[in-house]
Amino acid sequence: MNTITTVDGGGGTVPGTAHGTAPGGGRRTGEPVRFVALGDSLTEGVGDPIADGWRGWAALLARSLAPPRTGVDFTNLARSGALTTDLTTEQLPAALALRPRFAAVVAGGNDTLRSGFDVGRTTLALDTVLGRLTDSGAVVLTACLPDPGALLRLPRPLARPLARRMHAVNTVVHALSVRHRAVHLHIAELPWTAQRRLLSVDRLHPSAEGHHLIARGFHDLLTAAGRPLGPAPAPEPVDPPPGTLADVRWMATKGTRWVADRSTDLLPGLVALAAVEGCARLRGATDRQDRRMAHATTTALAALPPEPAG
Repeated sequence: MNTITTVDGGGGTVPGTAHGTAPGGGRRTGEPVRFVALGDSLTEGVGDPIADGWRGWAALLARSLAPPRTGVDFTNLARSGALTTDLTTEQLPAALALRPRFAAVVAGGNDTLRSGFDVGRTTLALDTVLGRLTDSGAVVLTACLPDPGALLRLPRPLARPLARRMHAVNTVVHALSVRHRAVHLHIAELPWTAQRRLLSVDRLHPSAEGHHLIARGFHDLLTAAGRPLGPAPAPEPVDPPPGTLADVRWMATKGTRWVADRSTDLLPGLVALAAVEGCARLRGATDRQDRRMAHATTTALAALPPEPAG
């Protein structure tokens, strides 16, 4: 977890302090806008390195969430590898305690990479998180996610089941965003594969420019909804992107550590997916697998309790 962060008018972030200065300079007036982010490595900021860790789209957006002369308090609860059930048990209680005005919930990608993926469990977890935050009065931000198999250019036996699962999760997120009146950004539709510079060296997380694109997308949606905000995040980083040597150096140090940490839980799941998909292809049953997942998704959404009246 990143501690509450000072958000300054010059575009930087300073970990460990409690209140932000006013965007655009000048004396801060009124209570600061409180923003909390829940999720996994995407929201943690992987792919957008700074000197002491990660920055990411949520930190970039944070400094734009308040009108001039109003401070921002930002807390990033997201952590690499988090599942949607981790959000309910670990991140949600901390988020509710902060009583945020804005709360970002972007998760579900890691669920699709587990051999025990259950769209019903994912649906219940996301519904709980979004519902509790909305009921607390927060403006909730959500997003659908790009297909990891397409980003990584995986072979078909891996790519198809991942695409099937990611489609299921995105279907759930779309429905829950409507159910809980969230501000929803279609991250899945951004040009990740067409514009390679938007992806980091690992091809799975956004680059610094990709994180800027996400932050600006959320700001645009909030502005269109009539929210009083500060100036939009910059469309791209001020600093030039890292060169090939810097990318290689990152993968040889921090990147390989991230892969090693994830391999203990992701690799077995990926191998199992490939085995199941291979058997289905031999039986000519891949379309049946698609229909089965679609039915499970519809069933999971239909099983949710009715929304409270009013």
